[in-house]
Amino acid sequence: MTTTATAPTRAFVRDRDFLRLLFTRFSAHWGNGMYQAGLAGAVLFNPERAADALAMAGGFAALLLPYSIVGPFAGALLDRWDRRKVLIFASLLRSATILATAVAVGTGVAGIGLFSLALASEGISRFIGSGLSASLPHVVEEKSVVAANAFAATWGSVLAVVGGGCAIGLRALTGADDAGSAWVTAVAALGGIGAAVLAAGFARGLLGPSTVDEPSNPALAVARGLADGAKAAWRTPSVTAGFVALFAHRASYGISLLVTVLLMRDHFAAGMTGLGEMAAFAGAGILVAGLLTAWLIKRFGRVRVVVGALVLAAAAQSALGLPMTIPTALLAAFLVTGAGQVLKLCVDSSVQLDVADEARGRVFALYDTLFNITQVVAVSLAATVIPADGRSPGLLVTATVLYVAGAAGHLLAVRKHQIR
Repeated sequence: MTTTATAPTRAFVRDRDFLRLLFTRFSAHWGNGMYQAGLAGAVLFNPERAADALAMAGGFAALLLPYSIVGPFAGALLDRWDRRKVLIFASLLRSATILATAVAVGTGVAGIGLFSLALASEGISRFIGSGLSASLPHVVEEKSVVAANAFAATWGSVLAVVGGGCAIGLRALTGADDAGSAWVTAVAALGGIGAAVLAAGFARGLLGPSTVDEPSNPALAVARGLADGAKAAWRTPSVTAGFVALFAHRASYGISLLVTVLLMRDHFAAGMTGLGEMAAFAGAGILVAGLLTAWLIKRFGRVRVVVGALVLAAAAQSALGLPMTIPTALLAAFLVTGAGQVLKLCVDSSVQLDVADEARGRVFALYDTLFNITQVVAVSLAATVIPADGRSPGLLVTATVLYVAGAAGHLLAVRKHQIR
């Protein structure tokens, strides 16, 4: 742990344990971005397969529902088990499921079979993601948690975008058919292997939990995880208010994501190249958000920052999304994704600073569970009404209204609990 009081960012990036956790995150996120982009290419942009909006909704569900199914289990166990061991074994197991997915893609497996492997792989990733977030306060001082989280989460997200870009570039070399998609997917397993190797370097017990507030029966501990996470979140007004804002963002973002994919594939005919450009602009938005969020929170307070991010996202969604041209869509991706990252970092810091360590993993698990269910539901409902080419002004207006409603709901929650 660093003891430097000045220049906290320079201090924690020199800390060996923080850097090890950071590079563990980088490796895992790179592999995740590579895997998701490879799978998206295999299902959505593969000439040997055809996917309409409902099939895309199924794909989103396969990638996101594991966060909801496995989340409560991950949270309870992360507050019970040595998080170092969880990171090692979950990373290796995820690499194995990625390789199994690659074999399935290469042999032409589709539908439930392929989505089941994606569900398993993404489900295991919840132990990794929640474990990394719950471990952070153990490798930096409390006064540096907000800045360290912004730094780690932002650059982790950027590495996920880089992983997606690597998948797109490799796909251009291997081909867009099943065999080429399989090779792209298989390479993503390197991310999990790297994360496991890095996590193995931590001392036992260093990442927590420092105390265990769990029953002796592991099955009962797992069953109680979601309920305990909900109670801990409800008892923390700053977290509850943040959840309201993120509910709105995840629903709105899910709608605009489906619209964007269909526009790029069918209306603009830009294919994976267009999605790559969109991902690059989104990554730039994430990076800028990471550089500014800690300063914004210190200067204006969490409440104003959250509301400002929601208002910015609403303005970008309507003013830049509705024209439905590639240049405005790219700029909208930059602003909306950046605003969403600001929201996430604000809520992350609330959980890390305001929730006790023995419940932190369960709250992060609840966080994943609720918000990914929200996004899947939003994508699924949008898929039932969206035109085949994705051109739907009505859905983008709905997404804008959701952001405005989120800002109003956040302010109501803040006023009720007098949060600053």
